[in-house]
Amino acid sequence: MSEPSTDSKTIKLAERRVFSQSFKPLYNEGMTLVENAAEYLDGEGRAEAKKLSRLAATLYAAESMRLTTRLMQIASWLLLQRAANSGEMSRDQVAIEKAKVRLDTASAHADASGWGELPVAFVDLVNRSLSLQGLVRRMDDEIYGKNTVTPLSPVRSPNPVSDQITLLNTAFARG
Repeated sequence: MSEPSTDSKTIKLAERRVFSQSFKPLYNEGMTLVENAAEYLDGEGRAEAKKLSRLAATLYAAESMRLTTRLMQIASWLLLQRAANSGEMSRDQVAIEKAKVRLDTASAHADASGWGELPVAFVDLVNRSLSLQGLVRRMDDEIYGKNTVTPLSPVRSPNPVSDQITLLNTAFARG
């Protein structure tokens, strides 16, 4: 297998997008999704969760934590790129700080027990966050190179045993 070309004339579309005015819509999309998720989880989602079976409620709790973690990581990445775009940070500073951001937060498999009971609005937020995470991750890989963290493929974990262990750990975790 040969190495990719390092021709200095190669245009990285993701880099051009992130370090230009066309970054603003992506930034706004990400921050709006964070706000939508927070509003949902604090309001309608809280009420909907109370109506779920014990199994679905446990899955909802675990998936809510994954959702918020995923969105906070995406927001961190977007804020770093905005800082570089506006000149508040150098690209080297961003690259150093960006190494702390993880863009690999998985989700329970759609076949997980209780998934079908989850509220439609919640599942939509999860799917939108996974889609945005995938886009941000591809852009990150193009701009900064492949992550050192082993990528999750597919984004949703296909292991029902792992899903159940996660549910149990969430249900019985003591803070």
